[in-house]
Amino acid sequence: MGRITARRAVRRVGPDGDVRRPDTLAVEEPLEIRIGGESLVVTMRTPGDDIDLVHGFLLAEGVIGSRSDVKLIRYCAGRDGEGLDEQGENTYNVLDVTLAGVRPPQLAKRSFLSTSACGVCGKAALEDVQKQTRYPLSAAEPAVSPTLIGSLPGKLRAEQRVFEVTGGLHAAGLFAPDGELLVVREDVGRHNAVDKVVGWAVQADRIPLSDTVLVVSGRASFELVQKAVMAGIPMLGAVSAPSSLAVDLADEAGLTLVGFLRGDTMNVYTHAARLGF
Repeated sequence: MGRITARRAVRRVGPDGDVRRPDTLAVEEPLEIRIGGESLVVTMRTPGDDIDLVHGFLLAEGVIGSRSDVKLIRYCAGRDGEGLDEQGENTYNVLDVTLAGVRPPQLAKRSFLSTSACGVCGKAALEDVQKQTRYPLSAAEPAVSPTLIGSLPGKLRAEQRVFEVTGGLHAAGLFAPDGELLVVREDVGRHNAVDKVVGWAVQADRIPLSDTVLVVSGRASFELVQKAVMAGIPMLGAVSAPSSLAVDLADEAGLTLVGFLRGDTMNVYTHAARLGF
């Protein structure tokens, strides 16, 4: 699977004793995102779908609102060889973005919503997302039955190709209200997987995603709810638990948040009307 997986030696200890063998691991590498040649952020991710990731990240942070806001994205070798490996080859770990129109003045000094920071209270974080989103959620759409949403984690799991080999990746899937899988992405970071899904939608001119359901393979953090709200996604289902701030943001923004989504059992934390309750 190329740069997505890597082989490492492992000692497998079990009932049959100590066995030495190679193991397949998910690759984790840094990706530096630059705007007009200036470093914006570095995220650790699984290589692949990097262009999607950047589009999704920039939309989630309020830097762009659609594909038309991005003029060009290109891999570069970095400054002073930063993006080169020991053989002088491009690592493809640096992406430079040229925005269309005027560069947003807040980029130079802003602190990203997705970064936890001392001194930032929950109330301020909630207000920040509400101010930045360009796609307020409608209270009515979409309508999805509990039975249908309960089936979506299984569909997502069936498409987790790299997880099947490594057991070490998160996944995010975007579904239509009838249960059709639109796109799935995997990554070592759950936030990156969501950025890749949203970035796919940005490039396909499908923003806002007002008629979709987002399902993630792990827990639902504030950051994932933020990304859903910024993309206009009205429903988020997580296989595991949400955080308290994630529930608060979902409630305030009008997003239906479902946790512990496992077949015919689930916890509906906010805006249950979309599920017929």
